[in-house]
Amino acid sequence: MALKTRLLPGLFCAAFVALLGMMACEGPSPWPPESELHLTPQQARGRLVYQARCLACHEAYSSSSHRGPSLQGLYKRPEMPSGTPANDERVREVITLGRAKMPAFRNLTPEQLDDLIAFLHTI
Repeated sequence: MALKTRLLPGLFCAAFVALLGMMACEGPSPWPPESELHLTPQQARGRLVYQARCLACHEAYSSSSHRGPSLQGLYKRPEMPSGTPANDERVREVITLGRAKMPAFRNLTPEQLDDLIAFLHTI
């Protein structure tokens, strides 16, 4: 009985560490430090908007999907994952009006939207 009592906390601890490890694998991929990216001030502000509003669903520096499609190389493709042309006008429209499962982000200021689009061109 005493042996069980001593082993139980160790087993609990090992299970907890394993659970934390699995949770960490499902989060967004690590982001490169801003100093490595050589972003303009506008792009750096857009990166902050992306981290606050987009990163929960869309990867930027990985091709893997999260809750929504990865946006890596968005402007390097002729179309967005939805089939809509990948140009500033359509990207702006999707961000402000939403699409399918993506909510609308109408509360972004015009400056935040410009900054975000400038950043999207860098990924």
